[in-house]
Amino acid sequence: MANHQNSSSRRTFLKSTSVAAGSLAVPLVSTVRGNTMPRSSAENPIVGSGEFVYECIHNWDRAGLPAGHDYGNASHGVAIDSQGLIYITHQGNPGSLFVFDGSGRFVRAMGEVHNPGTSKGHGIDIRKEGSEEFIYLSPSETTLFFTKMTLSGEVVWKKDRATINSESGGVLADPKLNFRPTNTSFRPDGGYYLGDGYGSHFIFEYDRNDKFVRAIGGTGTENGKFSTPHGQWLDARDGIPKLVVADRANKRLQWFAMDGTWLSTMDGFLFPADIDVQGELMLVPDLHARITILNAKNEIVAQLGDDEAWRARALENNFAMRAKPEEWQPGRFVHPHDAVFDADGNIYVVEWVKTGRVTKLVRRV
Repeated sequence: MANHQNSSSRRTFLKSTSVAAGSLAVPLVSTVRGNTMPRSSAENPIVGSGEFVYECIHNWDRAGLPAGHDYGNASHGVAIDSQGLIYITHQGNPGSLFVFDGSGRFVRAMGEVHNPGTSKGHGIDIRKEGSEEFIYLSPSETTLFFTKMTLSGEVVWKKDRATINSESGGVLADPKLNFRPTNTSFRPDGGYYLGDGYGSHFIFEYDRNDKFVRAIGGTGTENGKFSTPHGQWLDARDGIPKLVVADRANKRLQWFAMDGTWLSTMDGFLFPADIDVQGELMLVPDLHARITILNAKNEIVAQLGDDEAWRARALENNFAMRAKPEEWQPGRFVHPHDAVFDADGNIYVVEWVKTGRVTKLVRRV
């Protein structure tokens, strides 16, 4: 099925918001009661500083999650459609995807295509093509496939290793190369990128007619190469569209021109997991317990939850804390795996922790 995009797309369909950059200061966290499921503003910690202050509502979704529905080993990805519905991928049951409305009310479970007994939900992005919206899913599983589906769950296409190898002319022919999808992103011309972040470390570019164009990257530490290209997005904040990649294990972001040429690299991250853009701001959830916000000049204007002592606790003993919710503290992040802006500049954060955790950061103006 051909892809026809009627406007520049994003993980969420948002109104563009330009926010002036504030000075970076030490994040603030208020003292609140223990690790409960807070709902009212009086119970929730405040994080951030300056122009980037947020009310932190952990477990925003839990009151609406029906009995028998669980995130299993992790909550993984988050996207928002044009109606404001929030889609969260997971490794639990049923399906591989839970949908909520903006108030946290559960709408439906879906994504059974990535649940062969145990859910392998990972990356998710949504794009409007013509008059219809489509979900692009990426499972964390070698035997599964990138999938494009309608919002009602009808599968449009599936691309597994064999399909991509054939369409690319043999990029994955070497049996030593793994295949384990992590994320997708979109081009302004209707094309898209499929990121094999846990597998071959290539990002596969397709045009609007689902024709293979090129493979970007491959394994390495030099510029233009990747070590776990875990997530990627379209960065057109300066008016020139570019592909920006969260090169996670290399602890950096990399930018590429629309023809696949490497442009620049930004170091200084810990374990960047994904990217979202709204107006002049770029949002980078970092698996190592913090969330970074950059301005149009790629200057850091906020690092939410950044605390060296807390991070050491979250990472020790091979991430043991991810399975111990009793140790999670309000206003602190354990392992942010994905994050997106909503239309009002609020942020939804999903974490790679056992039982899952979804946090809504409500912008305080």
